[in-house]
Amino acid sequence: MDTYLQTERVTLRRFGIDEADLLIELDSDPAVMRYLSGGAPTPPELYRDGGVAGIVASYDRWAGAFGLFAAYETADDAFVGWFCLRPERDGPLDEVELGYRLRQAAWGRGLATEVSAALLAKAFTELDVRLVWGETMALNHASQHVMEKVGMVVTQTVETPEDMLAVEGAELGGFRYEITREQWDPEQGARRP
Repeated sequence: MDTYLQTERVTLRRFGIDEADLLIELDSDPAVMRYLSGGAPTPPELYRDGGVAGIVASYDRWAGAFGLFAAYETADDAFVGWFCLRPERDGPLDEVELGYRLRQAAWGRGLATEVSAALLAKAFTELDVRLVWGETMALNHASQHVMEKVGMVVTQTVETPEDMLAVEGAELGGFRYEITREQWDPEQGARRP
């Protein structure tokens, strides 16, 4: 498998067409899905009937520069979740989303901060990205903390999408975080929590 990015503790690789079960298992944990679906799992058929194929196709669409990447612990090759660095489907290539979804076993260990900082470095030094953004629910303090640690700042409040109105805290909306190449500090987020 192609390595997209490697940090001290995590390796990001492209998903393979046969790896739907990794995503299904990740999304079956109610705690992981708390701020996405209220804890409901993603229906397995969404991944089996084209979801993984769409992820794989995106690597070609963006010439391998962007996409959703499987995250493995470098030490033992254990799957810990995924990270994304990608433009919106028809959006400009110099404005990309940073996102992540991790197994509970990976929470609280600084992995999201470590990899997010490395993705910002890649975006701003290798991929000619001008702006990186991410969105999170108002109640998702852990995700907000990660974005703040890597230097991202709130630029606006966002309304909860209609398909997420049943999620706890949906009435509070969320936040859009951003960072530009000019604002980025290569040392930000590199320090351990």
